[in-house]
Amino acid sequence: MKKYLFLLLCGLPLAVSAQKRPGYWQQRADYRMDVRMDVSTYRYTGTQRLTYTNNSPDTLRRVFYHLYPNAFQPGSEMDARLQAIPDPDGRMVNTIKEGETTRKESRIKNLKPDEIGSLTVSNFQQDGKAATAKMVGTVLEVTLAKPLLPGKKTRFTLDFEGQVPVQIRRSGRNNAEGVELSMTQWYPKIAEFDVEGWHADPYIAREFHGVWGNYDVKITIDKRYILGGTGYLQNGNEIGYGYEDAGKKVKPNEGTTNTWHFKAPMVHDFAWAADKNYLHDTMQVPGGATLHFLYKNNPAIIENWKQLQPKTVELMQFYNSYVGTYPYKQYSVIQGGDGGMEYAMCTLIRGEGKFDGLLGVTAHEMAHSWFQHILASNESKHGWMDEGFTSFLEDTGLNHIATEKVANPYTAAYRGYISMATSGKEQPQSTHADRFDENRVYSITSYSKGEVFLAQLIYLIGQQNLDKTLKRYYSEFKFTHPTPNDIKRTAERVSGANLDWYLTDWTETTNTIDYGIAEVKPNGASTDVTLQRIGRMPMPIDLLVEYNDGTKESFYIPLRMMSFIKENPDPAVNRTVLGDWAWAYPTYTFSIPKDRAAIRKITLDPSGLMADIKRENNVVE
Repeated sequence: MKKYLFLLLCGLPLAVSAQKRPGYWQQRADYRMDVRMDVSTYRYTGTQRLTYTNNSPDTLRRVFYHLYPNAFQPGSEMDARLQAIPDPDGRMVNTIKEGETTRKESRIKNLKPDEIGSLTVSNFQQDGKAATAKMVGTVLEVTLAKPLLPGKKTRFTLDFEGQVPVQIRRSGRNNAEGVELSMTQWYPKIAEFDVEGWHADPYIAREFHGVWGNYDVKITIDKRYILGGTGYLQNGNEIGYGYEDAGKKVKPNEGTTNTWHFKAPMVHDFAWAADKNYLHDTMQVPGGATLHFLYKNNPAIIENWKQLQPKTVELMQFYNSYVGTYPYKQYSVIQGGDGGMEYAMCTLIRGEGKFDGLLGVTAHEMAHSWFQHILASNESKHGWMDEGFTSFLEDTGLNHIATEKVANPYTAAYRGYISMATSGKEQPQSTHADRFDENRVYSITSYSKGEVFLAQLIYLIGQQNLDKTLKRYYSEFKFTHPTPNDIKRTAERVSGANLDWYLTDWTETTNTIDYGIAEVKPNGASTDVTLQRIGRMPMPIDLLVEYNDGTKESFYIPLRMMSFIKENPDPAVNRTVLGDWAWAYPTYTFSIPKDRAAIRKITLDPSGLMADIKRENNVVE
């Protein structure tokens, strides 16, 4: 049913039950903002009051803010990166043909003053006293009026003025599908300070790291516009738009603007979108959140968006059961932006194209609600924890709701990773997101290799242990900033396996996995099999033997440094657990108690869940 008001539940303050980790602390930032958007110029002004709590053991003398829109200016670091990287983002460059050759040119490079993005801050005060603020590109450096002691609160107030850029990169105006305002990374946002120090990264292209807190935001805009985004709408009755409350129609606002008042409890970002021609549908997740769908009143896309809604309900139900319950009372899928990007309690996605693409991007971006907007890892330093774990949940969820299910829904991720690992261009996953030589390498490293990190844990510790690991990880680290060690230690606590070697080799090096069947040799009534470790990275070994009479049996070789024996992944097939294999030995020989002539096929890693980069030496027939 068509709706004209984005009415959201107000909700009570969110209960937070983060694990009490010895020595762990995190900062808190509670925002109050009052913003006015001029839709004729795409400029906006606002005031911000930020209550900042220093839960660290450090005395702070400076703080830093992100001013993301300043990236959309000629000469910015984002502009320079587009001109320097060999495979720039196609959404941000023009293809210039020069004779027989073509080149890519940054669109930011040629933006005019009324087309650029900008965000400036004035009148910065700390507890009513002026503080010194210096703008350095996309970062604001603030020298405090007085030091902020450990355990103390302070109040920062400021005025800001911005312009929404023509160039769409997540944020911007008038995107390719006609959505007028995609308001993401739009306000002065305080940078994260944690045990590693300040994370005041310039905005070059990549991901984010934010401070947990409550948001109270008022947005005044031309009354013709419909808004959706982060938080619960507080004043639906005042806005009107034909909303009916208990059978009594509310008189629409007779002014030229409406002020939309949102509150968002315990989030680390705030995003919104606005358009005059949004349709708005809702659908309820049984026993859970209300889903909101805002999309253009375009006949060519309406059927797909209607079909999307029950599938999104199914996906959220699965994510709730597989990882943990989504803690907010609403989630919004909003047409906008330039592809798909996750934000607190919502996503902005492109809304045209085929249904499968629409469903896939929704499955991915909503999965980010768990892996980033509840489990808030540092995306800039550990993008694989954010994008990779989200991709794993996306593929698991899509397979769960699919009519025809597959045994391994992660095969595309393995293919992507192996293509990169054998290309000679791979960089460690510990590389900062802005420091990758190519966009393609960053994407595969974060998305595909990050997804394989979890999928391969199925191979290492078993499906049930991986499932328990994800649930415990969510339960113990939600509303905090987990690190790579936290997911590794959770898997160790659940399974009992030693996994430090796995985290080190997989994420901090470019070591690869390559095992092969070196020799199969008759030995009287038995058959000797010699395996070879060719790659640097160690793994336990699953091996399946198929006999000419149609029977099968499996063999399992534990990895010595793991100190662990995995449960039989296929109880229907009899398994023999052999002696362990230590990494320093390049070969391993064992005996199959059957004549060579009885053996039809031997397969190393029959599940395909070990990321062996050269599978052609894994089978002997």
